[in-house]
Formats: sequence, C-alpha cells, structure tokens
Amino acid sequence: MSMLDDNERARVADAIDRIERETDAELVTVLAPQADDYRYIPLLWAGLIALIVPGAVLFFTTAMHASTLLLLQWAVFVLLALVFRVPAVTTRLIPRKIRHWRASNLARRQFLEQNLHHTTAGTGMLIFVSEAERYVEILVDRGISARLDDSTWASIVERFTVQVGKGETLAGFLDCIEACGGHLKTAVPATHERNELPNRLVVLE
Repeated sequence: MSMLDDNERARVADAIDRIERETDAELVTVLAPQADDYRYIPLLWAGLIALIVPGAVLFFTTAMHASTLLLLQWAVFVLLALVFRVPAVTTRLIPRKIRHWRASNLARRQFLEQNLHHTTAGTGMLIFVSEAERYVEILVDRGISARLDDSTWASIVERFTVQVGKGETLAGFLDCIEACGGHLKTAVPATHERNELPNRLVVLE
C-alpha cells in the first residue's frame, strides 16, 4: 500500500486549495490503509479448516493415533492463523460485500468526525479511499446534493477505484479532485472567500 509521503500529501492539499478558490464547497480527503483489521477472520478460517483436518486424515488412513491427530490439528490451526494474518491474504478471505460495507461505514464516520456536516451552507464534500478494500466513495452534504445528483460522481469514483487498484493513489486523488471541481464550480460557485475546514489530506494510521 502507498500511504503517500509528505510531498505527495502537499500536492493533494494544493489541488484542494485551487478548487476551493472557485467554489463554495469544502473538500476533505481521507485515506485509510484499510477499513478494519479483521482480526477475527484469520482465526475463523484457520479454525474451520483445522476442524476438517481429522476427518480428512481419517478418510485416507486409520492408523494415526488420536494424540498425533490432535497435535496435527493444532499445528494446522496455528500455521494457518499466522498465514491468514498477512494483510494481502486476509483481504482475499473476506467477501467483497463485507469489505465494502466496512469501508462505507468508515467513510460515514469520517464525514461526521471531519465536521463536514457543520459547514455554513451545507457544502461539505468527502473524498474517501480505503486502499486494502480498493474502495472509493464521495459523500456530500445537503448544499451540494440539492444541486448535483449522486450519479454525478459515479464515473469519477469508478475511475479512481481502478487507479487505487493499480497503486496510483496520488494520481487518483488529483484526477478526482479536478473532476469534482469541474462540477462544483458550476453548481456551487464561489460567492465569497472561505475556508472552514483544513485542506490537508487526512491519513488514518
């Protein structure tokens, strides 16, 4: 995963600043390495497979002693629990719907935690990315949703998602901010200078 260095984060902040000069929208970008640690997933899968081991072994042989079989079962459990804790492996063990559900929940929490629902004209916009889940979502407050339909962001999110999958997170943020800015400058043009929320990229450690 690429969590972006200081120079790359500064480029994201500069891109937000440029867009906000021409619109009343308040953009906040959030980048998470993953939406959940999924600690229970490796243990769940390791336990299920370890439970199957005795039956599989006994199917092929009846000569194994019970204590040896139990030891083998524990060894399989421990080994798989360690292997399944590798982030790249863990992610593949989780159904896509669950991964996206967890990422979506985190996006909504961030919308509230970053105070995007408290802007003066309700013009907050969140661009959220969770790299492990390859999940991108754009959330807007009432001041923007009243003027732009949610479908406006669909193609932008789709393109950004592809870029995240390719490891092009920085390019994705810059392209996304620019594309969103094109819509915002038309629908929510700048009426006066404002900067209610910080323009920096928020990185969840």
